[in-house]
Amino acid sequence: MTEVKKVGLIVGREWSFPPAFLEEVNSRDAGVVAEYVKLGGTKMNEPNEYAVIVDRISHEIPYYRAYLKNAMLQGTYVVNNPFWWSADDKFFGSSLITALGLPSPRTMILPMKAYPEGVVSESLRNLTYPLDWAGIIGYVGLPAILKDAWGGGWKHVYKVSTQAELIEAYDRTGTLCMVLQEFIDWDQFVRCICVGQDNIMPIKYDPGARRYLVEHEHLAPDVGEKVVEYATLINRALGYDMNSIEFAIKDGVPYAIDFMNPAPDMDINSITPHYFNWAVNAMADFCIEMAHNPAPQREEQHWAQFLPK
Repeated sequence: MTEVKKVGLIVGREWSFPPAFLEEVNSRDAGVVAEYVKLGGTKMNEPNEYAVIVDRISHEIPYYRAYLKNAMLQGTYVVNNPFWWSADDKFFGSSLITALGLPSPRTMILPMKAYPEGVVSESLRNLTYPLDWAGIIGYVGLPAILKDAWGGGWKHVYKVSTQAELIEAYDRTGTLCMVLQEFIDWDQFVRCICVGQDNIMPIKYDPGARRYLVEHEHLAPDVGEKVVEYATLINRALGYDMNSIEFAIKDGVPYAIDFMNPAPDMDINSITPHYFNWAVNAMADFCIEMAHNPAPQREEQHWAQFLPK
């Protein structure tokens, strides 16, 4: 008898994607069953029953992240890789994709405005104050976008047009570590839903209204090809199997402005029923494939070479 593989799902407040994904996987008769993961404490090196786990919420629940790292050690394929997700940030991503030759806005990471209680002045001796705002603006330019280096969901995002606006916004960021990014005065704006690194759905997006638009011929063929090519390279470089990537397109050039969204929005009311159905089916396809034929995720970790064969 063929062994039935298990796919686990870890979620937060979502209401539309989780049941639809579970139902889709379980309806396939593909030798895979899917269910919500239930946890109540995890022993070190505890064997994991899941072939694949889809993680939608560990960025908010540290215990889940620790559990997922152990699951990966035990051979579970985790979407997304918890080791890289823990290490990633928007500044490194901007530096990396620029080094890869992809168009991306000039980006600068800034010291925090404030520090948690208990951090003493001696711990900050490597920082120079006041900040050279003229030099910072001279590099990035204005207008610019100030945003959390680890943020998502449009939280703590400020568009600033003057030095005074930048300083006023920065002064409100508290202990967040912020990046300042060149604003691209775009002609077209695209948000890609990405599954399995190379399954890319470029969607017309209105960032002002935060709204997806179902318009399939919204990109010229050559621009559409660039968007898919760039998104695929970004996912492969970062190792994300579930992501959303935003491109601000100016004069036919897609600038990757946001590409670290490892738990992308998949709500039916947000991405529209059309793209919701695509996302559910694409995720089901990918997870079933990884359950039966997993990519070498664990083997790519440095520590894996020291494990017993």
